[in-house]
Amino acid sequence: MNILIVEKDELTRDLLKNGFLNEGWGVLTSSDGLEALQKIHKLKVDLIMLDPKTSTIPSDAVCKEIRKITNVPILIMSSRSREEDIIHALNIGADDYIIKPIRINEVLARIKALIRRIERFTKISQKVICFNQKSLMINFETQEVHVEGKSVQLTSTEFKILHAFAQKPGKVFSRQDLSYIVQGYRFIGDGRTMDAHIKNLRKKLEKNPRSPKYIVTKTGAGYKFNCLVDQTPIIENSGLLAEIS
Repeated sequence: MNILIVEKDELTRDLLKNGFLNEGWGVLTSSDGLEALQKIHKLKVDLIMLDPKTSTIPSDAVCKEIRKITNVPILIMSSRSREEDIIHALNIGADDYIIKPIRINEVLARIKALIRRIERFTKISQKVICFNQKSLMINFETQEVHVEGKSVQLTSTEFKILHAFAQKPGKVFSRQDLSYIVQGYRFIGDGRTMDAHIKNLRKKLEKNPRSPKYIVTKTGAGYKFNCLVDQTPIIENSGLLAEIS
């Protein structure tokens, strides 16, 4: 696995680099957002650690531009700890948010949890599943999603959320359940970060996100995938959801 560290502070950059090398991971570094974008275009990158302020271009633009290039996981690093800042980062394409100062063991644990989830999702199914008379099509092998015949681009986290819903249409998932499925740990808080992911997913799937037909809110409980499967899918490995069923 190759990780790109986009960080201006040399001490933080070296701390992360040494920690990743000790895990046997490949490491690329950049101290500027523009330089990072060039590396993402040219080199194989599997995960990005990003301080969005490390750039000569606006901080929001860095994450958004990365999302135009790749769907690999983005972990934002920032000293800002307000929940509004965390939610904003998720809204512009981040998969997770780490508050500075960096604690290397926490970073490693989050990345390993993310890797486990990605590996298990890639093994779960190798087929296309259609919902609501092919209005929604999900290819689990290529991680491609089509809505009304048009391709939509999801982040890694958004696809994992959709994958969880698609395995069990009609099941109500709590925010904590979804956090555990896609990130490897149960979120403790008011759940607004997961709400931000759901909001972004609805924008991409729903014709009218304010009146969703695919992902509906169950007040006080969580979210439900309100779709009918066109044909019964064969899920080769449903162990991921068995942990929370």
